[in-house]
Amino acid sequence: MGLKRGALATSVAHDSHNIVVVGVSDEDMRRAVEEIQKMQGGFVVVDQGEVKASLSLPIAGLMSRETSEVVALKLAQLNEAGREIRAMPANPFLTLSFLTLPVIPELKITDKGLVDVSRFRIIPLEAS
Repeated sequence: MGLKRGALATSVAHDSHNIVVVGVSDEDMRRAVEEIQKMQGGFVVVDQGEVKASLSLPIAGLMSRETSEVVALKLAQLNEAGREIRAMPANPFLTLSFLTLPVIPELKITDKGLVDVSRFRIIPLEAS
């Protein structure tokens, strides 16, 4: 994802829609997950413990009660906040959402771990 600092989290994570988070620091990742839980789903960017942008998706963690104009504005703010912490994709939340879709190749994040979809095998991970 190219992050240089902070964290991104979302509850829009195809197909299981678990919370998925990526980040540089454990503290920012924890804060991002806590914010997703508080909003009952959504998107969030956290940097140095501070929520920089968010969009609440309280309907099944997938839908907003806001107007389309408000949602579009908040998505633009989320993408800008993502750029500020150096997220590489132009739309980091779309990328993050599809990193969890295990029916399309190549590597995917699942509740079983990192999966090589093309070879049907779990990739072992080690922290260094």
